[in-house]
This record gives sequence, C-alpha cells and structure tokens, in this order.
Amino acid sequence: MLSKNLKSKFVLALGACIIGTSVAAADYPTRDIRLIVPWPAGGGADAISRKISNIAEQELPKSIYVENIAGAVTATGLIQMTSSRPDGHTVGVLTYDSVITLPRGEMVPGYSLDNMAPIARITSEADAIVVSKHSGINTFEELVEKAKANPGTVRIGVAPKGSGPYLSVSQLEKLLDVDFNVITYAGSSSAEAEALLSGELDAAISSLGDFSGIISSGDAKGVVELTSVQNKTYADVPTISSKGFDLQTGSFIILAAPKDTPEEALTTLEAAFKTAYDTAEFQDWLQQVGVTADWLGSDEVKTWIEELQNKTFTLMDELDL
Repeated sequence: MLSKNLKSKFVLALGACIIGTSVAAADYPTRDIRLIVPWPAGGGADAISRKISNIAEQELPKSIYVENIAGAVTATGLIQMTSSRPDGHTVGVLTYDSVITLPRGEMVPGYSLDNMAPIARITSEADAIVVSKHSGINTFEELVEKAKANPGTVRIGVAPKGSGPYLSVSQLEKLLDVDFNVITYAGSSSAEAEALLSGELDAAISSLGDFSGIISSGDAKGVVELTSVQNKTYADVPTISSKGFDLQTGSFIILAAPKDTPEEALTTLEAAFKTAYDTAEFQDWLQQVGVTADWLGSDEVKTWIEELQNKTFTLMDELDL
C-alpha cells in the first residue's frame, strides 16, 4: 500500500496534470495550425481552403498555414493528418474521394474515416459537363445528339474509376442511352483542362469552378450542370433538371481533425471557420468562382456523411462500379 506521503504526492501530481490539461485547452491554439490539403496546389479544393483559412486565422491568436500533400486519391495527406498529435493543431481537407472513393475501394491500408473528427462542411459543387471549343458542340442537346449518332466517339474526360465524375458519366450513359468514349485522368482537373484546350477531349466532367479559367477565356463552355439548383455565377449554364432529367452529383469541402482531438479545440476551430464562412469577403469570393456556400456544423455533417455513403454505395452496386 502507498504511504500517506506517496499518496499525497500522487494526488498532487494528478491534480497538476488535470490543471495542466485545462490550461492547455484554455490557451488553444498554442502554435500555428497546419491545414493539410490532399491535392496539389492550384486546384479548386486548394483555393477554397486557402481563402477560408486566411480569414479564419483572424479569429485566432495563431496563424493557419496550408500544406499540400497529394497522393493516393487524398489518402497520403489525410493519413498524415490522422497520424498527427490530436491536439487541434493539425486539420485536413476532405473531398468526395476522401468520403466515397477511398472507403468504397478500401484501397489504402490505414485509411479510415473512423480516425477523423469532422469539423464542418464548407461548400458543395455540382458536377458539370464542359465542352471544348474544338468540339463543335455548343449545347447539351448537341452533345447528346452527337453521342447518339456516333456511339463511342465523343471523348469525355473524368477522374479515375470510383470518383464522382466517373460515377456521373456512368449515370449519364444510362440516363441518356448513349455510349461515350470515357478517358480518365489522375490528379486534379487541371489535366482535363489542358486536354480540352488542346482538343484532346470533346468534353469533361467536373465543377464549373474547376474550369473557370478556360470558360472565361472562351476556350471551353459549360453546357449543363448536374443539379436542380441554378448556379448564380454561371446563370447561362442550364441545370440538367431543366432538361427533364433527375441527376445530382458533385463534390464538397469538409474539414476534419484527428480522432480524439479535445472538444474545446474542435469547438474553437468550428467557430473560427464559421465566422470566416459568414463574412461577405468569403461569400462574395465563392460566388465569383462559381462555388456554392453550403455549411453544415460538426453534428450535422457526421449524419450527412453516413447518408451520402449509403446512397452512393447503393447506386454504385446498381451500376456495378
């Protein structure tokens, strides 16, 4: 048994630990916060993450810096995030592939959403079909007509099998009763943008925001957005529901921290990003780049992820993907 002296020292040490933890939580953050973006610099996810973090850090005593760690369809960067100390000083960015493609394929050992604590959903972006000026296609109807007249010849670029755009084109082929020449491109949509510029592709599927540069220059044109909600920035691009079809696909930006991150840190992060999200600066910027502001807090986003997975995995089973 412990002597009274040892017991006293033990109680004092335990009390010091508890007080130390409370002080640490109260002082959070104690150093700069690393925001891991699991895609290369220059893409849509990178731009959104940098913009909102630049505003959010104004609510904190420390800075937020972005680190791009690409690879393995976002798994490389996000595994680094979940392997970091769960103290609120490392945050990661999740996109469609992080929530759907990786869990569905179970392709990367050690990757699991169970190792993450979702903070919030920031944006959502509908997929869209964008055509190259070299294609001679100017409308959604012309795209469908050309695909029906020449099965397997209309070249459409998408991300690899298992991705959101790949699922979109599979659904479109079934919905429209057409056969496209589907060409996959690994990495961000920048490769597809270059292929549209060169005429290597007739069309590509990703968000309008991802192709904003070549749309603005006139080298490409959005012909339909795969949603029922009209994009205010691209008001000239019709929704697929306005064409009589029901199809809604796209990506999103979710912020998450490692599992077991203290609740105080998660609450502080969520509050800082929500304040940044609500600013006119961020909202106006999103509209300029054609991205939809679509906030869900930590409690709501957990349920939303589960529902999205159930719905999408069922659809993939039906399409044998």
